[in-house]
Amino acid sequence: MTGQTFQETAPYLDISAPEFAMNSEAVREARDRSWYAKTNYGYGVLRYQEVTELLKHPSLNQGSAKWPDHHGVHSGIFHEWWAKNLLVLEGEEHHRIRRLLNPAFSPTVARRLVPEFEAISRELIDEMKRKHNAGEQVEFVADFAEPFATRALCAMMGLPHEHWEFIASRANTVGLALSVSIKDDIEEVDVAVQELYDFVERLIAERREQPGEDVVSRLVQFSESGDKLSDAELRNALVLMLFGGMDTTRNQLGLLLQTFMRNPAQWELLAADPATYTKPALEEGLRVNPTTRWVTREANEDFDFKGLFIEKGTTVHLFTMSSGTDPEAYPDPEINIQSEARKQHHTFGGGVHHCLGHYIARADMSVALPMLAESFTNISCPGGDEWLPDSGNHGPIRLPITFELRS
Repeated sequence: MTGQTFQETAPYLDISAPEFAMNSEAVREARDRSWYAKTNYGYGVLRYQEVTELLKHPSLNQGSAKWPDHHGVHSGIFHEWWAKNLLVLEGEEHHRIRRLLNPAFSPTVARRLVPEFEAISRELIDEMKRKHNAGEQVEFVADFAEPFATRALCAMMGLPHEHWEFIASRANTVGLALSVSIKDDIEEVDVAVQELYDFVERLIAERREQPGEDVVSRLVQFSESGDKLSDAELRNALVLMLFGGMDTTRNQLGLLLQTFMRNPAQWELLAADPATYTKPALEEGLRVNPTTRWVTREANEDFDFKGLFIEKGTTVHLFTMSSGTDPEAYPDPEINIQSEARKQHHTFGGGVHHCLGHYIARADMSVALPMLAESFTNISCPGGDEWLPDSGNHGPIRLPITFELRS
């Protein structure tokens, strides 16, 4: 079959349609028919093997750099920040900045933060119990996921927790830029990025005068000796941390709860034996219902891949959710925390752009998930839930829940 004929027979997915859903029959049928689909933004790669190979393919660069331009945003504060943050940099510039940032996100740093994560989680769970006993509605995003994610970030960065609402508010606004409707919200997004710039510049000045053991102090020290981060690089990195560190964890916690509401027997296994099941529960939840619905790449040259000719400049979306439930890779693709060792999922990306903060993210969610399971059972959503579009970073905006307390 020639490349041209192959492209003509490939399925098509409109990934910007309001009704588009990754967990849909249309996506599953497309994956059954072909390893890729044509979309209104280049190609979407649907199967595990091809996603795995293309994540590390030398003919593909990280493809999010042109996201604003593809959607009609060609200038402004967000546009300038986006073009220079670690997510979209390539080559030696990317390697250098990542190398300087790496020590601040190490497994050792993650382990040291666990007691603080536990204290935050316990406080929020106690308040959820209080509201439940008082007959008040518990809304999971506002009452747990958002304050936990943001306060965990404050703990990592050595910030007073009083800042969490400001950070969450501005990060939520910046998150609108990851939607296909970015142009509608860009003025508000630009203001939020500027306010985060102002916040981190004050923070950098404070840490230079009074350094501590926190991540920001470490990065400030890195920027002042040897191969160093410039002031602009440090500022851009900290804004990315404030945005990405809150947004993805908050969304993922909501999706984890959604997954276990749909699979209550798995939730009960976790609650009964958190020491055994916390790690597989988290990894299985990340696999089947990731907040990062796709990883974006762009062809840096013309190349052929498995019969498909991909032209330089073409956008290639690697569908993490579709690859994570591909029956070729996972013969039993449904969540199963008792399963034998699974193949590595793609929720944190791969290759040189593998998520820098994955140790921290795994550490804080590994604290929150079992503590929630040990506290609550028979969790359900009575309605009134609201969700982000199934593109970019997906997750709940509002998730009202009912539950029973464990004795």
